[in-house]
Amino acid sequence: MHRIDENRPFLPVKIAILTVSDSRTAAEDRSGDILQRLIEEDGHEVVRREICRDEVEAIETFLRNCIDDPQVDVVITTGGTGVTGRDITPEAFDRVLEKRIEGFGELFRMLSYQKIGTSTMQSRALGGVAKGTYLFALPGSPGACKDGWNDILRWQLDYRHRPCNLVELMPRLQEQVSAAE
Repeated sequence: MHRIDENRPFLPVKIAILTVSDSRTAAEDRSGDILQRLIEEDGHEVVRREICRDEVEAIETFLRNCIDDPQVDVVITTGGTGVTGRDITPEAFDRVLEKRIEGFGELFRMLSYQKIGTSTMQSRALGGVAKGTYLFALPGSPGACKDGWNDILRWQLDYRHRPCNLVELMPRLQEQVSAAE
């Protein structure tokens, strides 16, 4: 299922992590810690990591700052993807996304269903692209972060993954913008 082409070089990706929570502190951010550890173990670089409250404007500001930063290739958020009144990460994403990657959320929920059953329907995990930067929103649980990274993102953010991956598309993400200039 996951085929790595050893003839291709590994290309590290620069990733920003945002934990969305009204209650977590840096000392209690297990999900952010797990993501950082897994990302770095796989050879990528965490170039930015923050925690912000469940507020659309705060999340949007972080996303826009990362999108505008040439040192950030990918943003992964954890938290705020449920259905309660304070879960507003997808709404913040809607303010910045140019294109959705529908398959990310669908695949996440399919894989999650195998572990937590129908409870996965409460997740609004999503992915997309804005100004050449990939954006992914994962649920806030440590298990969801492990699943999102280990089962999906680690493979799609590895240039050696075949038959295709998101890294090889990075140079083409802004083709429409370049053509318009």
